[in-house]
Amino acid sequence: MDPGLIAAILKKVRETWASANDIEVTLEANPTSVEADRFTAYRDAGVNRVSMGIQAMLDTDLRALGRLHTVAEAQAAFGIARQTFDRVSFDLIYARQDQTLADWEQELHRALDMSIDHLSLYQLTIEDGTAFGDRFAAGRLRGLPDENRAADMFELTQTITTERGFSAYEVSNHAGPGKESRHNLIYWRSGDYVGIGPGAHGRLTLNGIRHATEAPKTPLVWLQQVEQSGNGEGLREPLMPDDHFAEAMLMGLRLSEGLDIDRFSSLAPKVLFRNIKELTELHMVEMFQGRLRTTPAGRPILNAVLRKLLQN
Repeated sequence: MDPGLIAAILKKVRETWASANDIEVTLEANPTSVEADRFTAYRDAGVNRVSMGIQAMLDTDLRALGRLHTVAEAQAAFGIARQTFDRVSFDLIYARQDQTLADWEQELHRALDMSIDHLSLYQLTIEDGTAFGDRFAAGRLRGLPDENRAADMFELTQTITTERGFSAYEVSNHAGPGKESRHNLIYWRSGDYVGIGPGAHGRLTLNGIRHATEAPKTPLVWLQQVEQSGNGEGLREPLMPDDHFAEAMLMGLRLSEGLDIDRFSSLAPKVLFRNIKELTELHMVEMFQGRLRTTPAGRPILNAVLRKLLQN
């Protein structure tokens, strides 16, 4: 995206809404698209945080993931970002093909040595309808770790990041003190956010009712809709109480701080507190200062915990 367009968008944002003096403006970038002059122009336009999709610290694994950059290119791009912006983050994927526990430990330390303040560390998952999903279905995705090794990698991730001062404030996100991603916290805390652009989703509270918004995925269709109606929304509908509550649980329990139960108690099904009691007895969840949160034992099996909590 041209830096001038980012400047125009941010100017319109400030004209439309009141903004904090220390507003966070994050730009996502791939290592292949990083140039020092453009990054300086992005900073001058108002961007103050960059999130970079590095994904792996081994060239062979980057090729296997279909990435177009090398480790050297990623490190060079990160160096430019680090010199240009006060805050930087990057993503890594673990539990990859043929990856050992020792490999991941070395790679994670290498990442943490890069003067980073935020890391997103995702376990590789195979989803239907993706290139990896098709490859897996055809039997061409060998060497994936079994559940035990993947669990060991998750535990190792928590241990190393905590030792280095990057404990998980969210299941897959680790940050130094005060360096958490503010816009992501809005989503996880069930705040309001406006989704603008092709495929964008939003959540808005209007007259006390939470609404879901969605824009068409195809850029041309979105542009045509903007020209015809003045905005690109394809959908705006109120969330039913059950859906609102389920969404709050799905997001809130990803955070180490957990979910403010009182805030959503009016939406909760009656069976919820019985389910909480059962999971508390199993040491999977706990109540702390009015918040429901997973324990260290419950966090690795969060999906199972959520299924139980949302069970009617």
